[in-house]
Amino acid sequence: MGKKLLYLILIVAVSGLMGYFSATWTLNRRIPADATAEEVATIVQTDKKSAPQRRIEVKEVANFSDAAETAVQAVVYVKVTQKAKYQQPSSIFDLLFGFAQTPRDQVGLGSGVIIRPDGYIVTNNHVIAGADVIEVTLENNKVYPAKLVGTDPATDIALIKIEAEDLPTVPMGNSDDLRLGEWVLAIGSPYDLRSTITAGIVSAKGRSMPNYDGQYRVESFIQTDAAVNPGNSGGALVNAAGELVGINTSIISLTGSYAGYSFAVPVNIVSKVVDDFIEFGTVQRAMLGVSIADMTAQLAAQANVAEIDGVFVAGVQKDGPAEKAGIVTGDVIKEINLNPVHNSAGLQEQVNKLRPGEKAVVTVLRDGKQHELIVSL
Repeated sequence: MGKKLLYLILIVAVSGLMGYFSATWTLNRRIPADATAEEVATIVQTDKKSAPQRRIEVKEVANFSDAAETAVQAVVYVKVTQKAKYQQPSSIFDLLFGFAQTPRDQVGLGSGVIIRPDGYIVTNNHVIAGADVIEVTLENNKVYPAKLVGTDPATDIALIKIEAEDLPTVPMGNSDDLRLGEWVLAIGSPYDLRSTITAGIVSAKGRSMPNYDGQYRVESFIQTDAAVNPGNSGGALVNAAGELVGINTSIISLTGSYAGYSFAVPVNIVSKVVDDFIEFGTVQRAMLGVSIADMTAQLAAQANVAEIDGVFVAGVQKDGPAEKAGIVTGDVIKEINLNPVHNSAGLQEQVNKLRPGEKAVVTVLRDGKQHELIVSL
């Protein structure tokens, strides 16, 4: 009887693990550059058949204490200093009478998240931009100098490192799995109030901000109503299980303080940027070679599709990856590697997960029919 029970337990455990890894493989499959069209087509068809159907379940609201008490240990306080540069007196009067003021160092504050026990910490690019000295204070008040590993203004992500071992970390979650209305916690050091934890829900996904300076951006923000203020930048956004799902980055406010809306970079973007820093030293950014627009009723009519959903291809780069794959102006992009895209920000997020040289399966609607095209990025 004891052996039968043991066998039953083992069967259930193995089945569960196989289901988990099957789902993970399906969602995170990377298609190598040397894959043939037939191999890619087989992968797509297999994944479509094996992809788990998403079920909406009503779950009991979790107690946040375990998630908060664990995650807060891996959120750090970041202090940056920009050394003052000596300025020559502008005139003899300034030199004689001391009218020229002695310049002072500029000090900035922010937050960061330990992602590896050997001292790698992710934060925001705008937190450490221009810093001459970076100093990190752990939750246990130990202070370490930090060096900059890499920075990516397009995603506002930076990676720094301290010389330490066996540090507490936050496990990586999957930001694609976040649901609207799901509870999340924001952890950081607003107004120098270290290890502050606030709670809210996911208000929206795939948000982008107005781009006034015209610089290249990769934005698909998680919007929450968890209170975030100056000093929270670079801190953790975690789910009720204590998994990292985003890096808190910005707020919308007329006063400079929290006014109800905060934004975080999804962890799936963060993970790829960080991996690139560690492996290559810089971000490896793939290019699809299209100009795009969010769908409208007018564009939907032009594309002959019923739903106002997806991303309209407004133009295709000549001899670019998309054109070579058969994507044409007027197509509506619905999926990248089986991951649905509903707007331009979502498309950027999916492409930004990939690297140059890899292949992607792009699902498009054209004249009411669905096509799956293989793009060599």
